Amino acid sequence: MTTISTDGLTRRFGDVVAVDGLTMTVEREEVYGFLGPNGAGKSTTIDMLLGFKKPSAGSATVLGEDVTKRSRAVRSRIGLLPEGYELYRNLTGRELIASAIETKGAHDDPDEILDRVGLDPDDARRAVGDYSTGMTQRAALGVALAGEPDLLILDEPSSGLDPKGIKLLRRIVRQEAERGATVFFSSHHLDQVERVCDRVGILHDGRLVAENAVDDLREELDAGATMEVDVDAVPDDLGMDDVEGVGGVTVDGTTVQVTCRRPGAKMPALRRIDDRATVEDVVIEDASLESVFEEYTAEGIDGSAEGSADATDPQRQAAEGD
Repeated sequence: MTTISTDGLTRRFGDVVAVDGLTMTVEREEVYGFLGPNGAGKSTTIDMLLGFKKPSAGSATVLGEDVTKRSRAVRSRIGLLPEGYELYRNLTGRELIASAIETKGAHDDPDEILDRVGLDPDDARRAVGDYSTGMTQRAALGVALAGEPDLLILDEPSSGLDPKGIKLLRRIVRQEAERGATVFFSSHHLDQVERVCDRVGILHDGRLVAENAVDDLREELDAGATMEVDVDAVPDDLGMDDVEGVGGVTVDGTTVQVTCRRPGAKMPALRRIDDRATVEDVVIEDASLESVFEEYTAEGIDGSAEGSADATDPQRQAAEGD
């Protein structure tokens, strides 16, 4: 069951190609991380998936509907948390959620949604305009959850949240996937993406340069993990020569450091050490999603080249304002 499918999806702003031949699929009940440096085309892609912008070429199907022909029907089944969402400041938190429920034609209990996103009854009676940044983000998440949407599109959902709020967000995302919804999760916080997403797609210069589970992306780059194994005594021969995927072994006192080129090499290497010595402690450090991201984009998540191009191109800015 495919929730999102794009085929050669392209968007041009004058001479600027913001999204270039994007072909991807997102399956039902999947949590899909959508990553890219500033200016990579993520926001433009989301706008096309919602029907707010028409493609210059290619097509997009969301929840079985062509978004260029049935965008309103598509949006009625989506819960959206856009970056920098402006809430109705004069409404109380409860009134805001109740309004979202009514708009969706749903029958949710607003108090249950408020409790779910971590806003207590006192918060519910306060005007949204008096909320802190974190409380505003929680309220916006509550709006997105109204009506049990089939697809949640979350753009920078952890913005402004404290560690407790981020942990709550991760739990809600997994709960929604278990309920049967699909979650399309765009964020600069790669550690959060890595902890919650089933697969990730990396967009760079408008093109999808990688798409897979994080462990599979590590394996594609030979960027597996480093293990530090403390043993009682290091044997003369650790027997690592024939362990597939082991890139190197160093010894410091009674600590053996093993570099694994792919994630699947960790357990065979550890078992080989355990066969020859008594393992007392193990520390495993996987290659971070950030390092994988940098390999695919040759820059950090906030790539200044893309960010400056986005900010200084008046033709594109004018087109995006239409």
